[in-house]
This record gives sequence, C-alpha cells and structure tokens, in this order.
Amino acid sequence: MFFRTVALRFLPAVLLLLTACSESGTKTETNASSAAEETMATTADAIDSSQSALPNTATTTATAVPRPNRLIAPDTAYAQDVALFLGGQQPSQHSNLTQLAAQPGWQAFAKDQDKSWANYRATHTTRMTAWAGTELDSVHRSSPTIFYPFSGPDFLNVVTMFPTSQTYVLMGLEPVGSVPALTSLENPKLFPAVKASLWSVLNFSFFRTNDMAVDLKSVELDGALPLMMLFAARTGNQIIAIRPVQLDAAGKLVDTLTDTTQAADPKTVPGVEMKLRGPDGQPKTVYYFSADLSDWKLNAKSAPLQFVRTLGPLTTYVKSASYLMHKAYFNQVRRLVLRRSRYILQDDSGIAMKYFQKGAWQFNYYGTYRRPINLFAKHYQPELTAAYRDTVRKPKALPFGTGYNWRQTDSNLLLSRRLVPLAD
Repeated sequence: MFFRTVALRFLPAVLLLLTACSESGTKTETNASSAAEETMATTADAIDSSQSALPNTATTTATAVPRPNRLIAPDTAYAQDVALFLGGQQPSQHSNLTQLAAQPGWQAFAKDQDKSWANYRATHTTRMTAWAGTELDSVHRSSPTIFYPFSGPDFLNVVTMFPTSQTYVLMGLEPVGSVPALTSLENPKLFPAVKASLWSVLNFSFFRTNDMAVDLKSVELDGALPLMMLFAARTGNQIIAIRPVQLDAAGKLVDTLTDTTQAADPKTVPGVEMKLRGPDGQPKTVYYFSADLSDWKLNAKSAPLQFVRTLGPLTTYVKSASYLMHKAYFNQVRRLVLRRSRYILQDDSGIAMKYFQKGAWQFNYYGTYRRPINLFAKHYQPELTAAYRDTVRKPKALPFGTGYNWRQTDSNLLLSRRLVPLAD
C-alpha cells in the first residue's frame, strides 16, 4: 500500500520524463500525408508506451490460444452470474459457478474487490452521482441516448454520469469479445488479470488499453464485453440479454453471422448489444462497437457514424479521449458530435474550443484547467485558461477526479448546451 501511494504521488512527474523521451520519436502534424494515416490505434499505442510508469501487477504475456466459436447469444442467467463472479459478487444460488465462488482464491479476490469498490464509491461514485443529480438534472431529462466515442469498455463512468438514460452507444478500439467460458473462469490467472485491468480505471478513471489487452487475453477474456458485464453488475444493473451484432455497410444494425465459414463483408463493424434492467427496474440497452473513428478509416468504413445518425438527438460524453478530436483528421466524428448533440459533457481531451461555433453553445465550466500532461502538451488551449480565470462567471467546483489529470484538484469538465436548432 505504501509503494502504491508513492507511485500515485509521483506519477505525473514520471509521465513527464517518459513523454519527453517518447515525443522525439512521434510524427509531426506538419506532414499532411502522414497525418492523414494516423488512427486511433496509433495514438493508443503512443499513450500506452508513454504511461509505462503506471503500476502494473501483471508481468506475463500469454501465447495465443485458439478460441471456440461463441458468437451465439449466451444463456442470460449464465451471463448475469459471470458478471457477478468477475466483479467479486456472489453468483446466484443455483449457478454452476457457486463451487468456484466457494474456493479460497475467489473468496480472497471478492474481499479485495469489495474493498476497492468501496473506496471507489467513496471517492467517485457518491460524489459523481450527487454532482450529476444537481448539475446535469436538465440534461438527464432530455438525454434518452448517450454517445460515448473513444470509450473502450467504460460503461462504469457513463452510467454513473447518466443513470436515467435508456440507450448507451460506446465505441473504441478494443475487440468486442464474448461472455467468458467456464474454462476461463477456472483459470488461476483470472483474478490477478481482472484486478490489474481494473486498477487504473478505479484509481485514475481511465483504462490503460495495452495492459488491459495483455492481462485479459492471458485468461481468454477476449475484449470489452467481460468488463462491461462486470461494470453492469457492480452498478446494480441486471443483465437481461446479450446479443452479438454488427453494423452493415450502410450502418444498419443486424445480427452477427454464426457461421464463421462464411466470409464477412469487410465494411461491416462488429459489436454487441447488452440489455439490462436498471436498479430502478427500468430497461437499458448498451451497444459497443469496435471501430476506428479516424477519417482515414471512416472513409473506407462509414458504418459507425451512419448508425449514430439514426439515433436522433444525442447527448455526447467524452473523457480521456487522447485529444483525438483536436486533430484535423478526426473531422468526421467531431463534426457529427457538434451537429447532432444537444449536450456535450467532456474533459479537455474532447473537442477543442476552437471548433465550437460562436453563439451556438452555452458553456458551463467545472473544476480546474491546467496544462495537459506532457504527452499531449501541444493540445494546450489558451481559451480554456482564459475561461477558467474569468472572475465574473467563475467555474464551479468539481468534487471528484477524472481524465488524464486525474487528481480532483487538477480535473476539469465542460458542459456545452446547444442554443441553436440541430443540424440536419
């Protein structure tokens, strides 16, 4: 515990040193042809390499293991029990996981998870819920659908911020994954892998994608879905159904082919649909799509944005997004968010202030704006510094930490409300 505290205290300084070394090898944005080919994947790789100073409890990289075809919809009761089991919560009485949950390894894991989640509730959930209930009250009343680009499997933060919404659309680079098979849950490496994957999001509010990929693949948890299930269970939601889906070339939601011998259309986008019953008994639908949202990729595969356009007016949530929408070659997703959103809640890694049409938005600033961490230093926004120093319309307090500047005293959120009619 002492060493973790020390690591947390000196994390920003270590990031600065590591980034100073890594930045010299990154490509510049002055070359238009090379910039056009940068994708979410290349940026994610840069972030992971620069953040190697973050504590990592998993040190073994597993070799690839052939996976069974699990594209069919799983048994609902089993899926709910798996979600509970992965989160350190007791499966149902008649589950075939009860024997595994009785073993000392799971019992120790469950005790540790209860402690971690209790700390997270005290430092984040309770404060976020109270803040959102006050500051986002009007947003909640008109936000049936939440769009969360660059999310990865982070259902945790979006459902905490928007607990009353009915539909959540998440998109990220991580593969979709499947409901873990019993053999994966029996793997003794499972508990340290899950713990390592959750550590950064529970302490810093964002995922380290590279560590997550290594940790989870080592126990055949093959994508975003297992963690989304875990978050659903830990936030009091009950899984009603899970369905593998895909977006066809036109952006229409269709079932995933179960016949893996049939060649898939290269323009389709893999995804999953998770139906939930919320703590209040109300139904929720969560979609996750594995998609690269850079212009270069969207020019060849436009289905993700075509699907989002069918959802009606949006509330968009953006956090720890690598400042991708600051860049010229993420124009398509940025333009969609600005044209189709009634509200945008983001930290400074979302859409740069220069892209908001003057007079079209009302802004509410929360927390503190400081310079981005060194990896993203070139995305510093003088406009935000000026806004946060406004003595007439002072920013409001933010009682929890979020984003790359994860300490409460350093974090910021910006709520933008549209003042003009939505674009067609």
